[in-house]
Amino acid sequence: MDAGLTFTAELWRWTARKESADSGAWCFVTLPADLADDVRERAGEPRGFGSVRVRARVGGTEWDTSVFPDAASGSFVLPVKKAVRTAAGVTEGDELTVTLTLRDGA
Repeated sequence: MDAGLTFTAELWRWTARKESADSGAWCFVTLPADLADDVRERAGEPRGFGSVRVRARVGGTEWDTSVFPDAASGSFVLPVKKAVRTAAGVTEGDELTVTLTLRDGA
């Protein structure tokens, strides 16, 4: 995984309750299914909540984080913090190109 895994996905906002007026503060991208399979194969033992530690890059911004399993999609989701969204000039619904590199177990 030295070169990283690059994909493009839509940025979406998580909301705690569908009936809530709160738009939520957490934004994510969902990894494509084939990439999720690749992460599972290379990750080794998952960490808490099934997470896998990664280094993520969007544009010129890199940060250390984790991807988390998502039962609804059968994939992983990557949280994209506000500073990254601001630097990339993206908002909910925009397409985001991300490069992931596994930080351990690969």
